[in-house]
Amino acid sequence: MKNKLKKFGFAAIIAVIGLITLLMTGCPPEDDDNGGGGDGTITSPTGIVLVSISDGTFTMGSPTTEPNRYSDEAQHSVTLSSFKMSKYQVTQEQYQAVMGTNPSYFNGSTGKEPAAGETQGKRPVEEVSWYDALVFCNKLSMKEGLSPAYSISGKTNPTDWGTVPTSSDATWNAVIIVAGSTGYRLPTEAQWEYACRAGTTTAYNTGDTISDNTGWYTSNSDSKTHEVGLKTANAWGLYDMHGNVWEWCWDWYGSYSSEAQTNPMGASSGSSRVERGGNAGVSVGYLRSAYRGYSNPYSMGNGLGFRIVRP
Repeated sequence: MKNKLKKFGFAAIIAVIGLITLLMTGCPPEDDDNGGGGDGTITSPTGIVLVSISDGTFTMGSPTTEPNRYSDEAQHSVTLSSFKMSKYQVTQEQYQAVMGTNPSYFNGSTGKEPAAGETQGKRPVEEVSWYDALVFCNKLSMKEGLSPAYSISGKTNPTDWGTVPTSSDATWNAVIIVAGSTGYRLPTEAQWEYACRAGTTTAYNTGDTISDNTGWYTSNSDSKTHEVGLKTANAWGLYDMHGNVWEWCWDWYGSYSSEAQTNPMGASSGSSRVERGGNAGVSVGYLRSAYRGYSNPYSMGNGLGFRIVRP
């Protein structure tokens, strides 16, 4: 099953604002890369660097001639409203600052150290479930004074949700997005692919192939995650869209519609949530822009993290 790829095979087995950003975020400093449509970047009060992605229409999925393609990647037209996406995968420092804990397997302890010259706290957080990501999003939103996106049983404060489930939970699975909310959330699968492609139609946002300069995967990762932002960004200024860690998306995994879609939210129900982008422990075919991974929402893996979006 495709969802087994959430773990690395190898590891599962074995100015003042500038200073605050440096100390609190886990992200490299902001640069001058532009988002979709040239909308640029903003930095949130807690130092999250966001790329503004313009609205647009793209072809989601892959052509039948694409190498390593799966049958669930049927091409269809998707139109999206504009949004903002975090420039980097959520880092261990960022997660620790919001949640008070760092669950990552690659935590810097003996045998799990960062590569030479890399900063431990700037490695992507992993070993987080989809449920954990919901909590992080709402807690970060509250920290920044934004209206939380997620509501469970009519409540938006994660403290009121109880303990994060470690098995499938009907109450948590019934989470809704609050209409008009301004807070952080996971990208939809369509938002993720649109942002990953950054205007490209090829297997990777680098073309028909990917190189060691543009993503972390099994042949160049040295069996570990790496500090975010070290590989070349895509055309819209987003880093690590190919590899390093899988990224949770909002959607239940399900079949694509053959009809044109506007702001699709995925299947109405299911048993697994989508994850995208591949990780440092898989081969390049799983890093393709159209590849669809999926896992149970309570699943955690040392190659499974996330990035966030905002309206």
